[in-house]
Amino acid sequence: MHELEKQISDLEGRALRAIEAVALTDPEGLEKVEATRLAFIGQKGELTTILRALNSLDKTDRPRVGQLANIVKQKVEGALKEKHTALYEQGLSSRLAGDAIDVTLPGSRIASGHIHPLTQLIEEINTIFFSMGFSVAEGPEVETDYYNFDALNTPANHPARDEQDTFYTNIGQSVLLRSQTSNVQIRVMEKHKPPLRIISPGRVYRNEEINARKYPLFHQVEGLLIDRDVTFGQLKGTLEAFIRALFKKPLQIRFRPDFFPFTEPSAELDSQCPFCSGKGCRTCGNRGWLELLGCGMVDPNVLKGVGIDPEEFSGFAFGMGLERLAMLKYDINDIRHFYTNDLRFLEQF
Repeated sequence: MHELEKQISDLEGRALRAIEAVALTDPEGLEKVEATRLAFIGQKGELTTILRALNSLDKTDRPRVGQLANIVKQKVEGALKEKHTALYEQGLSSRLAGDAIDVTLPGSRIASGHIHPLTQLIEEINTIFFSMGFSVAEGPEVETDYYNFDALNTPANHPARDEQDTFYTNIGQSVLLRSQTSNVQIRVMEKHKPPLRIISPGRVYRNEEINARKYPLFHQVEGLLIDRDVTFGQLKGTLEAFIRALFKKPLQIRFRPDFFPFTEPSAELDSQCPFCSGKGCRTCGNRGWLELLGCGMVDPNVLKGVGIDPEEFSGFAFGMGLERLAMLKYDINDIRHFYTNDLRFLEQF
């Protein structure tokens, strides 16, 4: 037997014993198997070193020794593969046993999102007015002073047009953030002839002092009905039916005379403050009542401005702040809660 044949046979025995010595429960078993492979049959392993010496053999011995080296390499590779598979399966079984799921345990609750209370309220108001035959109309939030003021019978010298009350833009002197959704009413009346029955929900902006009941960004829903022989009694009946449908509970309300440039006669609808039962608190400004909405009969000048004959048609309009309604409906005593994005607040809805 040639010396190289002895070295190859000796290598075979040592390699197989080293592989056999790796215990299946050894946490480092896979690393040890890989180290054994590199030591014996890797590119720099013992068998590779032996094979480099084949060129020094006699031509008659070279095939025999080379064949033996290949057989040994295949045996070692087979043993390594078996051990690697056994170690992997053992580790997988251990992990599965440790990660087993008890199907009798209750499932983990997945947190779900919540619809903002103002969005819920808009959807509910839309549904109520849909049942009365109204449709929803929308308009731009960045508006000209014509649609926000002029067309609504509010002349240039009116206090509401002061920069202290209205957010004007640097786009132009007549471009502003709408202070009411009444601009939608004008745009609808310009494009459509009576009879008309619409509501227009949306965001509005006013330079208000921030406190428990005022905020510079808020939401309104305004309504408009134009038809023949419309009366103030129909307006009162519509709003009283709306209030009953919205709150689904007794709510003491009152109509009191007021003034709006675009309606005549005009009124405010108030609700007794539920937080102080009419005694006065910071939410109601110590008045005992909360203003819910303004309303009135559409001024004839407004109808003339959009090409509707006030001798033939009449109508009523109303506008309400959604935050005020939400505060009453959900017992919220501070308007700022709607805009803080506090999950403790939002998750209640």
